[in-house]
Amino acid sequence: MLAAIERSCTVPISLSALEETLFIPLWCRAQASLHYPSLFYDPKAVELVRTIDYDFAAIAARLNPVIRLVSVARARQFDSILKAYVAQHPRASVVDLGSGLDTTFYRIDNGLIDWYDLDLPDVIAVRRQLLPETDRVRCIAKSLFDVSWCDDLINENDGVFASAGAVLGYFNEAKVKKLFSALADRLPGGQMVFTAYSPRELALINKSLQGVGMKDIAMKWALQDGNDLTRSDDRISVVDEFSFFRGIPPDPAWGEETLRELRAIDERKGMRVVHVKLDPRNE
Repeated sequence: MLAAIERSCTVPISLSALEETLFIPLWCRAQASLHYPSLFYDPKAVELVRTIDYDFAAIAARLNPVIRLVSVARARQFDSILKAYVAQHPRASVVDLGSGLDTTFYRIDNGLIDWYDLDLPDVIAVRRQLLPETDRVRCIAKSLFDVSWCDDLINENDGVFASAGAVLGYFNEAKVKKLFSALADRLPGGQMVFTAYSPRELALINKSLQGVGMKDIAMKWALQDGNDLTRSDDRISVVDEFSFFRGIPPDPAWGEETLRELRAIDERKGMRVVHVKLDPRNE
């Protein structure tokens, strides 16, 4: 097991079981930063884990190395896509959907972008406590399906980019597709990156969640091919779609069994990063 992160001052946190899943990617990013910094480095995640009064040891005990590495690989790929977008749109507005305690802003900020962290009110209350707002980092306490959050964006002149980590997987297909269509209405010309799971992979993930005691949590939305979104709404255009570990060199330190499982996930295209444009005809 990886070494525990030494605590400094602690801030108590109280959230629902589903909301507490936000601690999993946070802990994974912090651990990777300490043990595999060449793969991923996130000092803000380390700082937060040292600050929050939460039993991270319980996460460490139930997460296998594959889940840990998948989480940070996704973050690394998202960072790359967002950095490329910001390079072309230096004053863009970026919206982190279901932000939890995500720390992407601190890794990609160019000093000019406007950043919005969107999540449910209880989560945003915790986020504001730990990561205070600034003149360029604002919180929106709403459901991502309440697309009135689009009205909260102050500046759309240099493009809007929405990022959704694993959050969409927790909702049913009809609800997710309705969201994409609503965003094509509200943010024409915008772009979005999100995680997609094949039906087989979704079943394996849910089995894993059950196995580690997370019996009240299940993922629902599977997407075999990003172009399925285009077929349901032709205003959604796929820019790129690829497996989590594309371009990431395998590290022998991860262990042969872990490497074998990661290769299998990539070969069956079970977990993918999908980058889309929203109604590009209106760019």
